[in-house]
Amino acid sequence: MRYFVTLAEECHFGRAAAREHIVQSALSQQIQRLERELGVTLVERSTHHVRLTAAGDVFLFETRQILGHIERATTAARTATTVTSTIRVAMGDVSFDTMPLILGAVRKHHPTLEIHQIEAGVPEQYRLLAEGRVDIGIGRAAHAPAAVTSEVIRLDPVGMLVSDGHRFARLDSIPVTHLIDEPLLFAAEGRAPEFNEFVDELCRTAGFTPRAYHGTVHSIRCAADLIRELRCLLCVPRSCGAMPGIRWVPLDPPAFYPWSLLWRVGAETETAPVRSVLRCARVLSATLGWTHVHADSASSSMVATR
Repeated sequence: MRYFVTLAEECHFGRAAAREHIVQSALSQQIQRLERELGVTLVERSTHHVRLTAAGDVFLFETRQILGHIERATTAARTATTVTSTIRVAMGDVSFDTMPLILGAVRKHHPTLEIHQIEAGVPEQYRLLAEGRVDIGIGRAAHAPAAVTSEVIRLDPVGMLVSDGHRFARLDSIPVTHLIDEPLLFAAEGRAPEFNEFVDELCRTAGFTPRAYHGTVHSIRCAADLIRELRCLLCVPRSCGAMPGIRWVPLDPPAFYPWSLLWRVGAETETAPVRSVLRCARVLSATLGWTHVHADSASSSMVATR
C-alpha cells in the first residue's frame, strides 16, 4: 500500500522506485500484485505518465487513512513500551554499595530501562512493596511479610567503624568480646530494626549485652562526627563507603551480614524490569563471589541466612 501511495504522489514509476529505494521493475510487480488481489485496475500506464483510475482515487484516500492509523498505532505502542519500561527501587543507607553496583549493571545491560530510586528503611520498604508503590528493595529479610519475597544476594563481612585515634584502629581485627565496654551506636529503631537486631545477636552470642550509645542516627554519614570524636563505635558491613579519619576493622570471629533483594510476591513473573534487575544481581553476585564464604571463616563465623 505504501508503494501505491508513493506512485500516486510521484505519477512516475522511476521517481517512485527511487524514493522507495527499489528498482522500477520491482515496484511495477508490487502494483500489479496489488491490483490482482483487489480485482481492479488502480493506475493507467503509458510511456509518458501514470494516472489513477476512479478505483485508484478511492483506494488512495482509504490507503492514506490506513497508513495514518498504522503510524499512530506504532507511535502509541513505542510510547507504551517506554512508559512501562521503568522500575522503582528502594534502598536504605546510600553509603552501602550493593544496590548501586547492581543498578550500574542494570544500566549497562538495559540502557533503555528507566530507574527511579528512593531512600527508605527496610520496614518502610516492606510497606511500599506490599502496596505496589516500589518494585524492588534491599535489606535483611529476617522479618519480611508474606506479601514480600526475598533472595540473599550478598554475605557482607561485618566490622567496626573506629576513629583513626581509637586503640582499635591499630588492630587487624577486633575480637567481638572486646566490645563489651564500648558504647555502640545504633540506628533509629524505625529505620533499621533488622540491623540493630543483628548487632544485638552478635554481642549476645559472644556472651554480653551491647552497651548502647545514648542516641541514634539515620545514616552512616550522620554517625561520622561522633565516631571521629571517639564518642562511640559503629558496627557496619564492609560495603559502606570510606570516610576520612575513620577506619573499618573486621570482627573476630568473622560475621557476615545478609543483603537480600526484596520484591512483591509474583512480581518476578509479572514484570520484565524486576526480572532484569534480579538477573543482573545474580550474575554480579556470582562474578564477585558475594555469597562465597571461605570454609575456614564459615566454621567459626556468624553467618545469618536472612
